[in-house]
Amino acid sequence: MLIVISDLHMTDGTSGATISPGAFHLLAERIADLAMAASYRVDGNYRPLEQIDLLLLGDVLDVIRSTRWLEGRARPWDTPHSMEVVDKIAAITNDILKQNEIGISVLRALAEGSIRIPPANRFARPAAMTENIPVPVRIHYMVGNHDWFFHLPGEPYDRLRQKIAGQMGLVTTPSSPFPHEPFESEILHTSLRRHAVFARHGDLYDPFNYEGDRDGSSLGDAIVIELLNRFGRQIELEMADDLPPSTCWGLREIDNIRPLLLIPVWIDGLLARTCPQPSMRKAVKKVWDMLADEFLELAFVRTRDTWRPNDLVDGLQRALKFSRALSVGWASAITKWICRMRGMPDASYAPHALTEQEFRNRRARHIIYGHTHRPETVPLDASYTEGYALNQIYFNSGTWRRVHEQTQLAPAEHEFIASDTLTYLAFFQGDERKGRPYETWTGTLGLAPADISTFRVDPGVSEYAAGQSISAPSGSLRGPHFTTSVDHATTPARS
Repeated sequence: MLIVISDLHMTDGTSGATISPGAFHLLAERIADLAMAASYRVDGNYRPLEQIDLLLLGDVLDVIRSTRWLEGRARPWDTPHSMEVVDKIAAITNDILKQNEIGISVLRALAEGSIRIPPANRFARPAAMTENIPVPVRIHYMVGNHDWFFHLPGEPYDRLRQKIAGQMGLVTTPSSPFPHEPFESEILHTSLRRHAVFARHGDLYDPFNYEGDRDGSSLGDAIVIELLNRFGRQIELEMADDLPPSTCWGLREIDNIRPLLLIPVWIDGLLARTCPQPSMRKAVKKVWDMLADEFLELAFVRTRDTWRPNDLVDGLQRALKFSRALSVGWASAITKWICRMRGMPDASYAPHALTEQEFRNRRARHIIYGHTHRPETVPLDASYTEGYALNQIYFNSGTWRRVHEQTQLAPAEHEFIASDTLTYLAFFQGDERKGRPYETWTGTLGLAPADISTFRVDPGVSEYAAGQSISAPSGSLRGPHFTTSVDHATTPARS
């Protein structure tokens, strides 16, 4: 059995909340349940599962999202092997491990044998009144765009990986770079092939967060460090005592907005709902625009400004600044531009799964990405040969973070609704789980109104229901789409 989770974004606590340990305890309970379920075979007999592979599919330890980068001059886009950068990465990583010690200890316990299930008796059923037996769990680590430093070679990073592997109970070899591609780890590559799975983080298809070399930084790093992290600190220093508590709460949530370029839209809607003073709203936006200008003037950013009329930097200038915002459809314009830059019609990465070699040669039944924070299950292809059916499906492993989704009604008002989410994927091989190929779970926990209490300072839009009846519209009620005409013909009419 293979379990896949991604985008945990465990932070050092300096910017935004980190994951509750309860999420790890919940995962451990679910893995134990899955281990029992997977031990029942196609023939109906119970044979204890021999092994579980747990894949952490990138953006697990979030080294980028730390305000410690603002201390001193070291940045991720500097020479990654300079002692100043290495020391900064090591300090942040150590703080992440300490901040998330309880949750990480649950992962380590999995590797040490905390998953235990009954042995089988002579009737091929779970044996009662006997001691449960441990199921070995092998934990693999792949990197994404927020933990790409662990893909760097060299002795200082070997030592850092050794500490991570020890505390998390990894089987991933710490003396080599943690893999960004499956083939970079033999033990991982073998496990994925055994389960007919191909997996990668997905940052490869995001030009904001990948520039052709996973041993290098990207514009996404600069946006997080020089704009998001600095904005939070600047507001805290200058205006925290003057802003309403609900505004301060919302501004601390900007780390959870996806895609990140919708953050100005989020701020605009938050201020409209929570900040009654026009002067304060204007001051907050002015701070953001000032930092956006400074970000756009960074040498690291300017070197990516090309002669092409629609390059990334030109688009960022339009997307990031309130002074360049469209009066109507700002969020929609940003979203469409992001999709265009990523070469997709919408936010789904499913079209990219169709191009994977492992999909095209039909070696993989399942293609898995993370990165987008949006769980998905998308059928890709069904092929048939000599009586055998091969169903190929794309999955996105979602996130373990709070997610803010923009509302569909009146999008120009820039309103969002938040929920806490947790997604994991399970894949079975052979006759495990009675022959079922996979199982996915996404939990969504809504936020209590008291947690995000706000008040509206504008009248809102009231004319949507004007002149409309509150009764349901008239129309014929039809049966389900699978009801056949024969069913209608044989149904006796009622008098």
